[in-house]
Amino acid sequence: MAKRTVTRSRGLSGLSVGDLQAEIARRERQLGKLRKKHAAAMKKVEAIEREIIANGGGIGGSRRLSFGGPGVNLGRKRPKNDMNLVEALAKTLKGKTMGVTEVAEAVQKNGYKTSAANFRTIVNQTLIKHPKTFKKVARGQYSA
Repeated sequence: MAKRTVTRSRGLSGLSVGDLQAEIARRERQLGKLRKKHAAAMKKVEAIEREIIANGGGIGGSRRLSFGGPGVNLGRKRPKNDMNLVEALAKTLKGKTMGVTEVAEAVQKNGYKTSAANFRTIVNQTLIKHPKTFKKVARGQYSA
């Protein structure tokens, strides 16, 4: 039997059962090769990500990818803080009025650790979500 490859123009409808089984087997072999290739590439990507993290860089940006699946953190750890963000913001803003960017920077200078690439946005959302703790004085200006 001659080796036949299915083309898009001809499709699968004109093939015999034997030819269809041969095509399925060919595609499964190809899929296996592609999976091995993918696994090898992912190992390289994970090694590069670990190197980036070891050099103080961050992974991600606007879109985060988790190559290792659920539970794989590629060496990333969430920073531990003595107090939560609301408490840290309240302590920083006590008796002061500051802008969102100012308070975000001040909280970090006071020792609050974060790995967030968009920490200013997180601070802004926290200030908005806790109106009993933080008073909006003017546009973008808050006090505790």
